Amino acid sequence: MSFFLTDAEWAAITLSLQVASLAIAIALPPAVLLGYVLARWKFPGHTLVNALVHLPIVLPPVVTGYVLLILFGRQGALGSFFADVFGIVFAFRWTGAALAAGIMAFPLIIRPVKLSFELSDGQLEEAAYSLGTSRLKTFLLITLPLALPGILSGAVLGFAKAMGEFGATITFVSNIPGETRTLSLALYTEMQSLSGDAGAIRLTVIAIVVSISALVLSELVSRRLSRRLGGQHD
Repeated sequence: MSFFLTDAEWAAITLSLQVASLAIAIALPPAVLLGYVLARWKFPGHTLVNALVHLPIVLPPVVTGYVLLILFGRQGALGSFFADVFGIVFAFRWTGAALAAGIMAFPLIIRPVKLSFELSDGQLEEAAYSLGTSRLKTFLLITLPLALPGILSGAVLGFAKAMGEFGATITFVSNIPGETRTLSLALYTEMQSLSGDAGAIRLTVIAIVVSISALVLSELVSRRLSRRLGGQHD
């Protein structure tokens, strides 16, 4: 049994890295802004918005993928808009895999981001306001740096989730070699093959290593966050 990766396996891993990177680039900015809003502001519908944000965690991934197919498919309202205006096609493309991965990773990103904003010292912001600093400048120079460990922790967890996303991806963009076949889909393909045990083992080991590394890194970042904010940790 060969433990070296085949060209197809390398292609799946490379595509997964590409998809996960774009997914985080898509999901992180709105996660930071929405996390700040949910942490600092109370408004009508706050609970509903918070529930919708975390919906991908409890919703079956296949349902999420089907909704994406309806909205972002070639005939979907958003899909046709992006295709006509920006020339971006999501359905059955790697860009769609990134979109699905970003949406599925969004709750894991926003949870530590929101917590980080909740724990940051609001008195520093008030002091900046009293000195005439604008809210935008205060956010960029004070609030955002204080929340950076939580943001990084969320980004790491989100990246790991995006690397391993399966259900929404295969529903939305299918399992196309060289286009949408990510690490998880390649593993699924190997499992369906009578001679795919070796490939499945190799890909499983890689998936486990990526997941453990992300969890450890996220924990280290979270502990740093606790130290910076004066909290206690084990």
